[in-house]
Amino acid sequence: MSHIAHAATAATGLTILPPRRPLRGRVAPPGSKSITNRALLLAALAEGTSRLTGALKSDDTRHMAVALRRMGVTVEEPDETSFTVTGRGRLLPPDGPLFLGNAGTATRFLCAAAATAEGRVVIDGDAHMRRRPIAPLVAALRALGVEASDTEGCPPVVVEGRGGFAGGRVEVDAALSSQYVSALLMAAACGRAPVEVALAGPEIGARGYVDLTLAAMAAFGAAVEPLGAASWRVLPTGYRARDFAVEPDASAATYLWAAEVLTGGAIDLGVAPGGFTQPDARAQATIARFPALPPVIDGSQMQDAVPTLAVLAAFNREPVRFTGIANLRVKECDRVAALAAGLDRIAPGLGREDGDDLLVSPARLEAARPARIETYADHRIAMSFALAGLRLDGITILDPDCVNKTYPGYWDALRSLGVELRDAAGAAA
Repeated sequence: MSHIAHAATAATGLTILPPRRPLRGRVAPPGSKSITNRALLLAALAEGTSRLTGALKSDDTRHMAVALRRMGVTVEEPDETSFTVTGRGRLLPPDGPLFLGNAGTATRFLCAAAATAEGRVVIDGDAHMRRRPIAPLVAALRALGVEASDTEGCPPVVVEGRGGFAGGRVEVDAALSSQYVSALLMAAACGRAPVEVALAGPEIGARGYVDLTLAAMAAFGAAVEPLGAASWRVLPTGYRARDFAVEPDASAATYLWAAEVLTGGAIDLGVAPGGFTQPDARAQATIARFPALPPVIDGSQMQDAVPTLAVLAAFNREPVRFTGIANLRVKECDRVAALAAGLDRIAPGLGREDGDDLLVSPARLEAARPARIETYADHRIAMSFALAGLRLDGITILDPDCVNKTYPGYWDALRSLGVELRDAAGAAA
């Protein structure tokens, strides 16, 4: 069920003034949120000191770092893009519930990693996180002999850690999120015997993120044997501390790639599209086709890029249908509904839901009007709809600070390219 209709309107707003010229310059995207949170956890599970460079400092990674500190890990921050992590090979039970905001990676990963602790771990989040499903992961933990419970299929989750998995085989339903698989794989290396993790069905959300997990695990010394296309055998190697460089965030890069084509500009990110290993990097090839985007875009394997592509599609020559995006309904908000609602505010009929598909009809843009865009505390809704303001007058993003979840420097990045922003009072922001 969508929660879009029940979201409160934020009082603050940021209005984007169309630059009316090509955007040119250099913007370095922040470090990858996905890789940073994986590396933080793996470094915490390793014995010794690891140094993570190029890392993201945002709400999501802050929640992970704070939680790890409360579980006996030393996490230092020598500069704005580095963490120094000293772990002891397993986690300790915290002195109370862990609050993880709306950080999906931190919540899912720590639910499985909590099994390495000797004692009770309660994992909780904000009101948005308490609506995000976690039952398939909890069911998989139980199948591995871990005492775990959720709350009507969502956090809070209670895990009674027993020093790691005893070993065995588990099937996990990953149709809603690949993070369930990644969480189990990472924790499995700290087990007492090999663990086989298998998909319960053919569906998996954003399979490329599992590959990202496996690469990070290998970097920290884990041994994983693929057993066909849908299962993996994780050996009980534990992890080794190491120095690790985090690559830039591909999801953040999509906004800059889109800003470039929307304005006919040239923005140097300091890294070529082929330099990313994250799944969302594949969106660049689609963005490069603008204004001749394909009529059907399958977003299943680049889910966080869909909001960028959907707003870009509003300025395309022909209509675009987005498929394979049902999982977007259980992200930070119901993104399918949020995108349709935001586009419809810009111009009636510009975006609409068709089952779990999203249809964008750029011909409707002729009726564009000033619009205040609800973000529903979702960073990707805020950042993607800001792109519409590069071409249209009167686009105001409500609750603009929600970008701090993954890209605290987003508004500064736009300013550095010459984009003017106005606050609710009309003053330069």
